[in-house]
Amino acid sequence: MATWNRRAALKGLVTGTAAVGTLGMSAACSAEEKPAASAPLKNNLKQSVCRWCFGKLPLEELCAAAKAMGLNGIDLVGPAEWPTLKKYGLDSPMCNGAEINLTDGFNDPKFHAQLRQRYAAMIPQVAQAGYTNLICFSGSRRGLSEEAGLANCVAGLQPLMALAAKHKVVLVMELLNSKIDHPDYQCDRTAWGVELAKRLDSEHFKLLYDIYHMQINEGDVIRTLTDHHRYIAHYHTAGVPGRHELDDTQELNYPAIMRAIQATGFQGYVAQEFMPRQADGLQSLREAVRLCDV
Repeated sequence: MATWNRRAALKGLVTGTAAVGTLGMSAACSAEEKPAASAPLKNNLKQSVCRWCFGKLPLEELCAAAKAMGLNGIDLVGPAEWPTLKKYGLDSPMCNGAEINLTDGFNDPKFHAQLRQRYAAMIPQVAQAGYTNLICFSGSRRGLSEEAGLANCVAGLQPLMALAAKHKVVLVMELLNSKIDHPDYQCDRTAWGVELAKRLDSEHFKLLYDIYHMQINEGDVIRTLTDHHRYIAHYHTAGVPGRHELDDTQELNYPAIMRAIQATGFQGYVAQEFMPRQADGLQSLREAVRLCDV
């Protein structure tokens, strides 16, 4: 009996299928990852874009471009700019304006009174405008243990849950990486955020799963979002490393991630939150939207 030679077999396989690898596989990838720009979006997942990433563009220009490319909303916009979104028929899928900043959050009791006042004022505004999600942050650890941070967040957020429920608004805490972009941020792992959600035990508190941030801090993106999707209200994207385009210079497989999100039955939004490197940032956005339209 001839001895099987793994190296020879692999060499033959590579040689015999070179044309397929070059033509067939590339064509398949292109068909999936770079659909025709003129084809209508499937819109199996609603998409939006974060305002701050395109801050150099006037909001009117960004809204017109977003509408033209099939986006459904603009993220991280406050009350002053909601009328402009409405003018273009765009949603505000993740509202902001009640937070103090990213570092002074609900994990520190000294900010609780100020935060409650700000959120109590903003929650009715969000509802009156016809929106649902309002962003919030844990804040920096400043030496707090994980348990102390959780307990403080519960104490700070719990009094707002009844008001949020009354107005059908969801407070959504963003998961951010503490390794590169936000050193000392406490809600930097999905498990911590999920534990907070379990303790609050309310449909009016959920998580913003930022794919970029969680790839940096913990990885295992698809398994994590699949296991914990009931606690996730919203997603953000960006390429890793660098927080730039969702292209072949970065490590995340966004079509696969989008399919996993869709498989959970997710009905919310996926927002593009990357900083374009190429001069035509709107073209980068169009390409990202197409890539995520699974």
